[in-house]
Amino acid sequence: MNQSQTANQTEFSIAPKTLMGAISLTVANLENQLIFYQQAMGFKLHWREGNKVGLGAGGADLLLLTEESNLKKYRGVTGLYHVAYVFPSKRELAIAMARLFAIKYPNSPTDHIMTKTTYLDDLEGNGIELYCESPEDGTWKFANGKYESYRKDGSWSNGREGLDVDELFGHLKEDDKLDVSIPPDTRIGHVHLHVRNVEEAVDFYHGILGFDIMGIAKEFQMGFVSAGGYHHHLGLNTWQGAGAPPPPADAIGLRYFTIDLPDQKAYDEVVARVDAAGLPSNQTEAGLLLHDPSQNGVVLRVHSK
Repeated sequence: MNQSQTANQTEFSIAPKTLMGAISLTVANLENQLIFYQQAMGFKLHWREGNKVGLGAGGADLLLLTEESNLKKYRGVTGLYHVAYVFPSKRELAIAMARLFAIKYPNSPTDHIMTKTTYLDDLEGNGIELYCESPEDGTWKFANGKYESYRKDGSWSNGREGLDVDELFGHLKEDDKLDVSIPPDTRIGHVHLHVRNVEEAVDFYHGILGFDIMGIAKEFQMGFVSAGGYHHHLGLNTWQGAGAPPPPADAIGLRYFTIDLPDQKAYDEVVARVDAAGLPSNQTEAGLLLHDPSQNGVVLRVHSK
């Protein structure tokens, strides 16, 4: 497989305007998770039906939670590494991070140069990234099987520096309040998955679904794929171990994530490739459900405007 710092394209590429849609998680304690996502994260509760809820920024659901009993958290399995919510500006990210700081919720502010971010886990260990784009600060590339970042002055960075939180908080305004909901244009920027084999996962997401390869960093056991030249819509890693099995049925964590195709034509093209590959799929209320080779659930649907 050819590795490049720019997108590799097959004869078919998924529609450039493809985005990540809602992510669905199985949780052990819905009430506690609701408190966390509303109070610590600033999500709005969109709806509730029995043991299921939908949350987000007031528009389409970003997060779906389903409570089940007798669940466990497993390690050494495939599934969700983190879901990344992208904010429209440094100021909006600063509000979200300041809210976490105010309640002393553990998080890890990180400067990826091209993005400003912080990492945290929810109350049941599901990974979360909050970030905003900052292309004015520098760029990144994959070179010689490594991930590299460069500041705007051209100097090298490992892309995992500690974030200058004081500088970020300098974007706050005096009248900014922390007990507010996330802005309505907050969305899921990317999903990062634990897989059993990076090359196998890339073959699925690139070779079948049509995402472009942005790079594979063998040194980090990680690959990025995307639509339309974005830095990545999907991250793929083997940090839970090469050949990791899927989680058991009683596991906390990922049920599925959603790929939002921009129109019916784009959706039909991807579904035709899924069918041609002989992959099993199932039409559900959420969309067309299939599974990648690591048994991570993937839902395909047409984006609802």
